[in-house]
Amino acid sequence: MAATDFKDYYEILGVGRSADADEIKKSFRRLARQYHPDLNPNNKVAETRFKEINEAYEVLSDPDKRRKYDQFGQYWKQAGQPGATGASRGVEDFGFSDFTNFEEFINELLGRSAGSPYNYRPGASSSSGFGGFNPPGTSSTNTTTLDRETNLTLTFFEAFHGVQKRLNVGGETIEVKIPAGVKPGSRVRLKGKGQLHPYQSVRGDLYLVIDLKPHDFFQLEEDNLICEVPIAPDEAVLGTTIEVPTPDGAVSVQVPPGVRSGQSLRLRGKGWPKKGKRGDQMVKIAITPPKSLTDAERKAYEQVRAVRNYNPRVALQSVKL
Repeated sequence: MAATDFKDYYEILGVGRSADADEIKKSFRRLARQYHPDLNPNNKVAETRFKEINEAYEVLSDPDKRRKYDQFGQYWKQAGQPGATGASRGVEDFGFSDFTNFEEFINELLGRSAGSPYNYRPGASSSSGFGGFNPPGTSSTNTTTLDRETNLTLTFFEAFHGVQKRLNVGGETIEVKIPAGVKPGSRVRLKGKGQLHPYQSVRGDLYLVIDLKPHDFFQLEEDNLICEVPIAPDEAVLGTTIEVPTPDGAVSVQVPPGVRSGQSLRLRGKGWPKKGKRGDQMVKIAITPPKSLTDAERKAYEQVRAVRNYNPRVALQSVKL
C-alpha cells in the first residue's frame, strides 16, 4: 500500500487516538446511521463513506488489530505474525512511509541488502536466525484476528419474523438467513466468511451486528414490545374497551375505570420472540384531552366541574420544604 493510500481510521470515525471502546462504538453507530445506504439511496458518496466507517470500526473495535494498527500504521495487516528480533534498529526508528512495501521495511529492519540470499519473503523461514513470518503449516494461526464485523439494519418486521438477506461485504456476495427474534446488538456469525490469511489457506468469521430501524408505533425493551395508546378523559374516568395493534393483529383491551395517564396494561405473550416463546406487550395509556370542544361538550365538562368532589392535588397540601 502506498503512503498516499493510508487511511486514518481515527479520523474517519472522528475520535482521538486515546478514545476508549465506548467512545469508538458511539461514534461508529452515529456515523453508520447517518451514512447508511437505506437512508441515502443512490448516493455513491454516502455508500463509500459507509464502507470506510465499517472498515475503521472493524479495526479499532478489535483490541489486537488496533494495537497493530497503532504500532505499524499502514502495514498493520502484514505485521500480523511474530516480527523480527535482533535488529540493530528499533521499530520506532523507522518511518513506514519511507518504504514502498513491507518487504523493504523488513529487509531494512534486519539490515539486509536487496540482493541478500536472506531477503524477507512472505511465508519463507530464514536460516540466519532472525524470526520471520511463519510459513503455511509450521504453526497454528489465530483466526480471531481474521474475523470481521459489519452492521446490518433490519426493519421490525424482518427482525421479528426472520428474513433471508443477500449482502455485499468486501466485494463478496453473501446469502444469509437471519433468525426470528434478533435484537439490536445481536451478533449473527457466518463461519468462514471473514478475512483470508495472506499466507495460509484459512479464513476468519464474519459477524453481523444487528440494528433496528425505528418503528412508528412499537419500541423494544428486552423481550417486551412497548406502545402508547391515547384515550379520552371520559374513557379514563368511566373505563372503556380499545383496539390495540399487536404483531398478530389488533386485539380488544379492557381499560379499567380510573386508569392513570402513564399506567401500562400488559398483553401477555404478544411481545418479542425468544427461543420458541414470546415476551409481553406493554400498552402505555396516555390520557389525551381534546384540543377543541363543541358547545355541548364544553357545557358537559363545565357541569362535571361544578359537581366534582374529587381533588387530585389534595396530597400537595402537606408538602413542605
